[in-house]
Amino acid sequence: MSTSAFERALDQLGRAIVAGELPAGHADTVEGLVARTGASRSVVREVTRVLGSLGMLSAGRRVGLRVRGAEHWDTLDPWVIRWRLALGEEGRRAQIDELRSLRRAVEPEAAAAAARTVAAGHAVPDQCERLARAGEALAQADDPEAFLAADAELHAAVLALSGSAMFVRLRRVIEEGLRDRALLERAHLAPDARDVALHGEVCRAIAAGNPAAAAAAMREIVERTGPEDAQPASTGAPPAENSAD
Repeated sequence: MSTSAFERALDQLGRAIVAGELPAGHADTVEGLVARTGASRSVVREVTRVLGSLGMLSAGRRVGLRVRGAEHWDTLDPWVIRWRLALGEEGRRAQIDELRSLRRAVEPEAAAAAARTVAAGHAVPDQCERLARAGEALAQADDPEAFLAADAELHAAVLALSGSAMFVRLRRVIEEGLRDRALLERAHLAPDARDVALHGEVCRAIAAGNPAAAAAAMREIVERTGPEDAQPASTGAPPAENSAD
């Protein structure tokens, strides 16, 4: 997938900040970042606005642009997650562990909530159909890319069925974790059979209104993510905008 000049400059500067090439406290100017990225002044200005919204840059009349410490970053933004996943192995493992911890706390409960919604007769029919379609697509996927697309849609459908707007807002965060694993498994000829079976179990448990079974299957899915011996994944395309369905 082709990327724009804005995306390339944002990715370059974001990675530099996360990797410490532009350390906390580093002062710079728009002109300096133009020279660093080779992007136009207008593009760099837009990039600095985005980095500012992510808590990674601050701007002032007297101090110019200044890099902010990691404690200020929006660590739930897909761009920041991807940049952290692109760090050396130690930093990448830390990000994977954080993603798994978040998913462990959220996704089993979201699956249980979705099943309770169905059991109570409060589920929106379109959302139930969306989950069913995603489950069918995932079961039929015969390559990692098709599996990732169906997998992301299935997890998004579960979050939507949970009835929690806050869970839904975590969709892009979860997708980054799913995407990272899929990139590592591109060499596989077919998706893992156990993963396919577990996703089917989630769909069936939610459709049956069984919260305990839905949560248990989703919990096992989360525990199986992020192989411990994985090597850093390639960058691929930039993340989608962080917006809810």
